[in-house]
Amino acid sequence: MSWWVLHVDMDQFIAAVEIRRRPELRGLPVVVGGSGDPTKPRQVVATASYEAREFGVHSGMPIRAAYKKCPEAVFLPSDPAAYDAASAEVMDTLRAFPVVVEVWGWDECFVGAETADPEALAASLRAAVLERTGLTCSVGIGDNKTRAKLATTFAKQPRSHASAFEGAGAGVPGVFRLTAANWREVMDHRPVRELWGIGSRMERNLQELGLATVADLAAADVEALKQRFGPKMGAWYAALGRGLGDTEVTDVPREPVSRSREETFEHDLASAADVAEELRRIAVEVTRDVVAEGRSIQRVWVKVRFTSFFTPIKSRKLPAITQDPEVIAATALALLAKFELKRPVRLLGVRVEFAVDPSSDA
Repeated sequence: MSWWVLHVDMDQFIAAVEIRRRPELRGLPVVVGGSGDPTKPRQVVATASYEAREFGVHSGMPIRAAYKKCPEAVFLPSDPAAYDAASAEVMDTLRAFPVVVEVWGWDECFVGAETADPEALAASLRAAVLERTGLTCSVGIGDNKTRAKLATTFAKQPRSHASAFEGAGAGVPGVFRLTAANWREVMDHRPVRELWGIGSRMERNLQELGLATVADLAAADVEALKQRFGPKMGAWYAALGRGLGDTEVTDVPREPVSRSREETFEHDLASAADVAEELRRIAVEVTRDVVAEGRSIQRVWVKVRFTSFFTPIKSRKLPAITQDPEVIAATALALLAKFELKRPVRLLGVRVEFAVDPSSDA
């Protein structure tokens, strides 16, 4: 019996929930997001069924763009309450096994278990989820969270491709194992962008150091990485290249550390006065949300997205923690003054970080 970390990732979760209650949509391109009306502006795709993805539709895409790519798709409005309920069904199904379930979102979680056969456990989890919820999932098996999370990517690929690697859980569809034993075989030749937590910007930064592949990053000088990215992040990137990661799985709910509100406007905000008025309103609203939870605030972030989609973010730590909406609004407006409002604004956002000790109110 060994300790294993499994990453359970639901397949096209939001679309699958919609198809579950509308079985006639099975096999059709389905796009979920916003109001479900593809003629309305400023709405984005929450998820797309696999059939819609074949047309180039993907999450985060403007719904209007999705309509241009696949006008024959079925467009549906988002229904968060339904996704909450379906997610709870899935997580409760997993908790019926002798495992530890650490929820990371509607559609994914880590499962920690002692078992002599992690592939058999993964297959049992998938079968139980399908039987009890009608939804499908893929499972990545790892000796830590980093490898389990990446393994899920391969679990979702065709078996003919995944089975080319050792430890792939051959014969178990929708399951892939990635450990220290096959890490280099599977990952060395891949671009650093395929690692968990590395986006396009960080990929460019690493490439500037001559680090294009996972093997390059694994062999990189740790001190050079620390000098470029700081002692904490530099060491983290070095470990990521070798597939190192956390092995602890906990069922203790993660405490939120911040709260945010952002709004995409149906019509661009062209004047500085309009931008300030809307930002102030959002700052007050998010502060009231936080105070209703009995929390206090110690830092404020402001996000501005221009019509060019350039999205700068600025933040400021408060001189004293507070629950006063007027203080948060004033701080947000002071941060806004640091932005160059030369273009119309399509989105504004305010994020506030909770004080470490919420009881010590200012």
